[in-house]
Amino acid sequence: MVLNKVVGWMRIESRRGPSRGRVARWVGRNLARLTYARRVEPTWLELNRHDIALADLPGAFTGFRIVQMSDFHGGKSVTPVYLEEAVALAQAQRGDITVLTGDFVHKGFSHIDQVARVLGRLRAPLGVFAVLGNHDFSVRNAMGMRRHRDLHRAVADALAAQGIQVLRNQTHCLERGQEHFYLTGVEDLWSRVCDLDLALSGLSPRLPRVVLAHNPYTVEFLAGRRCDLMLSGHTHGGQVKVPLLGRLALGPKGRRFAAGFYQVDKSLLYVNKGVGFGLRFRYGVRPEVAVFTLKPAHVPQARG
Repeated sequence: MVLNKVVGWMRIESRRGPSRGRVARWVGRNLARLTYARRVEPTWLELNRHDIALADLPGAFTGFRIVQMSDFHGGKSVTPVYLEEAVALAQAQRGDITVLTGDFVHKGFSHIDQVARVLGRLRAPLGVFAVLGNHDFSVRNAMGMRRHRDLHRAVADALAAQGIQVLRNQTHCLERGQEHFYLTGVEDLWSRVCDLDLALSGLSPRLPRVVLAHNPYTVEFLAGRRCDLMLSGHTHGGQVKVPLLGRLALGPKGRRFAAGFYQVDKSLLYVNKGVGFGLRFRYGVRPEVAVFTLKPAHVPQARG
């Protein structure tokens, strides 16, 4: 209705002179962009598929598929109906495992069970795994101040009741026949209980490791520990990406690991743009489900 009125006004103004016509067209274009960013893109799910080469990957895991979703922010704005669409898209990818990298609720206890029930419909042959995010700890900034001290326990318990394995500074050994590799999950960095020493202790240095960490900046604390692939979320990709101006909602530090792939020392980091949102507004940063297909890395033979 509003858009139709503006289009009509544009036509009238364009007849009154070229200057007014340009202004009218500018207003109309930007109103259309705002309408799109508010009503269309926030729930227009994108499917991104990637092949990942891992050194030392056991042969039995060639073609192994990991489906990742992140940042659900269940609440009044992110509805169960929309989350069901995301779950259906993830299920259609037939992953060997599905991983969920945090921020299951936006704030408070009200929507925990509702979100857990929807995500509980996820199934994968070797399991569905999760780590918690800063919103699950009710932490809104790097200072680590919690609004609800027991929120993270309630989120973890609700997910576990739906058959989702919550990794809290823990490693799970994924097995196919006699071969295996490691899936590690660490607590959110802002919670101040992230413990990479505990999570990665006692592991064979000869086997690849996939690490789940809500905050991508966890990669900077590996301190030489082996991590072949880290899957994260947290940033939502900034939610807004304007041509020439970039990701306006992220500061200079946040833009360093905004979305997609990054090579950090010997670790490959992937930052998922997330399913949900805090503010219902996305532009140039569609929500996503990501699929990673593993293959062995080619290691050149030494010449004698």
